[in-house]
Amino acid sequence: MSRLLVSWTRSLGCLVATCALVLALPTPVRAAPPPPPPTYVKYYPVSDGSGDPVTDLTGVAARFLADPDRADEVYRLNEGRRQPDGGALTAVGQRLSPGWLLVLPWDASGDEVRYGLLPATIPTAKPARPAAGTGGAGCVAGTSGDGGSPWTDPKLSPARAWPHSTGAGALVAVVDSGIDGELAALAGRVAPGSDVITGKARADTDCLGTGTAMASVIAAASGTGSPAPPVVGVAPEAAVLPVRIVAGATDADPQRTALGIEVAVSAGATVVALGGYAKLTDPAVTEAVRVAVAHDVVVVAPAATADGTPAPAQEGLLRVAGVGPDHRPVLAYPAGGVDVTAPGRDVPTLGVGGTTPQNRTGTEYAVAYVAGVAALVRTALPGADAVQVARRITATAAPGSRSSPSPENGWGMVDPLAAVSTGPDAAAPSRTDSAVWPALVAAGLGFLLLAVVGVFARRARRLTHRATVTTGPATPTSLPPASTPDDPAAPQDTAAHPDPAGRSEPAEPQDTAAPHPVAAAPGSAAPAVPPGPAWPPEPDGPAAPGGPATATRGALP
Repeated sequence: MSRLLVSWTRSLGCLVATCALVLALPTPVRAAPPPPPPTYVKYYPVSDGSGDPVTDLTGVAARFLADPDRADEVYRLNEGRRQPDGGALTAVGQRLSPGWLLVLPWDASGDEVRYGLLPATIPTAKPARPAAGTGGAGCVAGTSGDGGSPWTDPKLSPARAWPHSTGAGALVAVVDSGIDGELAALAGRVAPGSDVITGKARADTDCLGTGTAMASVIAAASGTGSPAPPVVGVAPEAAVLPVRIVAGATDADPQRTALGIEVAVSAGATVVALGGYAKLTDPAVTEAVRVAVAHDVVVVAPAATADGTPAPAQEGLLRVAGVGPDHRPVLAYPAGGVDVTAPGRDVPTLGVGGTTPQNRTGTEYAVAYVAGVAALVRTALPGADAVQVARRITATAAPGSRSSPSPENGWGMVDPLAAVSTGPDAAAPSRTDSAVWPALVAAGLGFLLLAVVGVFARRARRLTHRATVTTGPATPTSLPPASTPDDPAAPQDTAAHPDPAGRSEPAEPQDTAAPHPVAAAPGSAAPAVPPGPAWPPEPDGPAAPGGPATATRGALP
């Protein structure tokens, strides 16, 4: 019994140690997270009383949000924050002091609204908006083209999708060279944006023209210009947000690209289109894309890379390759690095200050097409998140019968009409919820405990059986002879009993089914035999003829 207790004690100790080890594995020690990066905001510097100043939050909400009832929203954004003069906002009806900086909601608009990092002191001068196409050396002038045939219309047919969605309400950020805010085809739908190169608030000018061309592919309205240009954006009622990361014909710094993505997310963009200067393989850019998708923003980027290495795939990210009318790629894209294709050769675009289209070739214009489709889907399916929108676009690409993406063309050519008009969700996204891994760990722990208990139970059964066999009563091999009534001291022959015929009767088998302990009889040196039948019952009469001879007990004749 003591061995059994010791064995069970050891088994229980091993079980407890195993549980403690398994429970300690999913909680590794992590380093403290880095401080959050500075946030780009829209803000209003309270003027000193010249012109038509506002004196309270109700006036701020009425002027910049067109809704005086949103004064409480402005108050919550600025409550208790220390102002440049040391004061603070403590009530909605409080009078505003000149020089205060009020953070505004992302949809605020007006000539006095600034955009960028909140300065420590009030700016001394309003940033001037340079004329389009006059940004200095290397800037392009106003461009016009020959109005080539828009081959993309019969392939993509964006107009067929407009009964379902026109992109109204979607904000598409173009992270490139800026956008010409005076372009007639984009009138009233270009936000001031942000220039992350200089830190100024505005980016609604363009020195290179690539950002303006992308914006025209995304959101140019029809019927503008004289004569009306055939360039019509995929989402003609979407708004565009310019984020400048390049000012010359050079690659953008990856850190600047990552910051541009963060600025677009902070400004409320629902789709981010990265131009051809972005390096998607850089870890900083990859992390910025991941954060953007986590904030429910679809990211569209070029599939081309400088070293031929495919950019890492992510949920909510669409890697786009440009193709021509013959569906041949415009560049050598890395195998396995393409999600969808879109027109990228001889694409009709509008340049800086241009009124007629100009055909351009490049992956960034294919990115613009897909970003426009993403804007259509976002407004057609307002309940879909970024991952669902990206999956919808890939699932409805042509041809749609593929079970897996092609290494060269991904899922195929984007189709705006199919993306906004088929089923609620072509493919349900696979989410990685933070509550999944604890369930998996718990399930694994449960199986491990069952296995350990099973092993210990089997071992315990063996030990119990062994202990029973070892400690049980032993069966005696022979019993001392019993005394007859006539002569108690005379031993009886238990080996054989002679009969009149001279045959010997074999000894009776011992009863081993229930052995009895042997004890000495009182007053006698010989041990006493426990009571019980010494002989089996004897048959009456002689044995049957031909049957076996049977000894008969009794006195000899």
